[in-house]
Amino acid sequence: MVDAERHTRENERFNTQYQTGDLDIHAYQRFALAPLLEHSLERMHALRRDYVERIVQPIVARHAEALIAHHRERGDAVAIITATNRFITEPIAELLGIDALIATEPEIVDGAYTGEIAGVPSFQDGKITRAIDWVAAQPQPFEHVTFYSDSHNDLPLLRWADTAVTVDPDDTLAAAARAAGWWIISLRGETPPF
Repeated sequence: MVDAERHTRENERFNTQYQTGDLDIHAYQRFALAPLLEHSLERMHALRRDYVERIVQPIVARHAEALIAHHRERGDAVAIITATNRFITEPIAELLGIDALIATEPEIVDGAYTGEIAGVPSFQDGKITRAIDWVAAQPQPFEHVTFYSDSHNDLPLLRWADTAVTVDPDDTLAAAARAAGWWIISLRGETPPF
């Protein structure tokens, strides 16, 4: 569906920007959403279903579902907040049985994707804005917010949360977690971390 060489090159360029914390989220989303502009939604939905079944489901971290169940048993609301666009992440949230998805929203005009972002992208500081808006919209006030992340790009939201937990963190985040005294866990080990 895409030119493999160009797509790989651009994806690596954006990944480097992400790793250094310099990602232009709008440019990246135009790149990521381009296939939605060029192909029918029926075809894209079919490809997405296949991708989630073949690629995503087998790599879900070993203890992710148990962690989600742990929070549900405590009566916690469970949400995913991600910079990745809703088209990609919605079936993953459904796969995990997540209550709410706060994703970067692709703009839709007259029933078609434009390749642009609608509203505030949930990336870096934008995640705080989106999280605050979501919390404020809930019928019950929140007494405590716990946030899990693996990326240093989430440092603003980790600092905002009442409890910050890093999960298989990148090196920059691991160093920040040690300095702040945050939990560092793995969901891929032999035993659950909780």
